[in-house]
Amino acid sequence: MELIYPDNLKYTDSHEYVAVDGAIATVGITAFAVDQLGDIVFLELPEVGSTLTKGETFGTVESVKAVEELKAPISGTVIERNDPLLDTPEQLSEDPYTVAWMLKVQLSDPSELESAMSADEYRAKVEGA
Repeated sequence: MELIYPDNLKYTDSHEYVAVDGAIATVGITAFAVDQLGDIVFLELPEVGSTLTKGETFGTVESVKAVEELKAPISGTVIERNDPLLDTPEQLSEDPYTVAWMLKVQLSDPSELESAMSADEYRAKVEGA
């Protein structure tokens, strides 16, 4: 998988991304995170209606190599969950940005995104540029 970082997304140190459309944020993990994990075999995500708090764990992703906690890049209420992804978490390896998004969240504080990285900043961090 080619490691791409779309310019329209915001990124976190813990390798989650956020795509914002008005007051709704789509949350997932980056291609770099998927590449580092290897073959993903299990995914745990919160139920619709759950509240996320920025920086706190909201689920786990498990590969044949490791189990990693997912950290909320923003605070808000889960309004949609990508349920098909729970049955086929290997889709994360195919396209973590469109097919394999994880949650849609109603933002409670959009200003939290100000601390997130741009695609260029994230690329420099993970590629050591």
